[in-house]
Amino acid sequence: MTYATDLRPFGPVETTVRRAQFAVDDLWAQTNVETRAYTGNIIALTVKKHLVRVEEALAGLEGRYAGRQIIGVMDAKPHPDVRVQASLVPQRGGLYIERLRLEADPEQLQGAILPLLRPATVNHVWWGADTKPGGVLLTELTDIADQVIADSLTLDIPPARHYALADLGWSRSAGWREALAQIFDSPDAARQLPNVTQLTVRYAGRNELPARLFAGWVADTLGWRDFGNVAFRGARCGRENGDLCGVELSGEGSVRFALAAESAEEGDVVRAVAQWGGMERVTEINVPRMSLAEGLGRVMARPERREVFERAWARARASLEAGK
Repeated sequence: MTYATDLRPFGPVETTVRRAQFAVDDLWAQTNVETRAYTGNIIALTVKKHLVRVEEALAGLEGRYAGRQIIGVMDAKPHPDVRVQASLVPQRGGLYIERLRLEADPEQLQGAILPLLRPATVNHVWWGADTKPGGVLLTELTDIADQVIADSLTLDIPPARHYALADLGWSRSAGWREALAQIFDSPDAARQLPNVTQLTVRYAGRNELPARLFAGWVADTLGWRDFGNVAFRGARCGRENGDLCGVELSGEGSVRFALAAESAEEGDVVRAVAQWGGMERVTEINVPRMSLAEGLGRVMARPERREVFERAWARARASLEAGK
């Protein structure tokens, strides 16, 4: 990554793994830029149907955290030489990032990606596909990863000690977790927590796994052993697939605490309701939507507290195994 005044893209040019660095150096020579700063590598593993979305998300990072982007397209037809496209992609503010796109099968990518990493920088590995990894490709990359970014429940990737596991669904629910905690900031509301016995989580689209991670956090916080008193409901609220639409805690004595994003027209505003003992308190809380690029940037800039995520992940995983 570096600064430049000419914002036109350079490349892509076709090359091979062995010649990739020479191709990148040739592109840099065309920019007349003398100084480069390397902020890290991000390896994005995906398939053709998700490629455009992945490239858009990487472009949205604007060169932060990773000056070299390596995209591995895993469902390409095998070729004797792994196809590599090298380019310099302009970003806002006169930045350029290096992008190397490889098209090959997972077995070929296994030996092709490691030689392309910039040395002595942070390595982020993003599994940007909705299918479980096969073979040893992801295992090999996690051995050199500082951070693994994935839909961890779908892929059954457990937390580990030699890398930081970041789940985009968990990160994108951060605003909802903060909003729910905010309801209980007042001592009188907090005193009602022992009366809470039920949780309903509503989510947009068909992906309920971020909602399960959120429920895992609530269950852990309240000391519930399992998800026997948790319900998941699909909803429409103008947010992206898997994002939360609403949360409701209820229990004895007409106790009810709810957050709801009711429509796209309401933007980032979520309606918060607290009810107990004949009293009702209604407020509005800002819970911003988060694009895929913003979610990536968040987890790369400030990973969540590991122990909180791991406890939520363990409860959510147990609920899947129990069929609840």
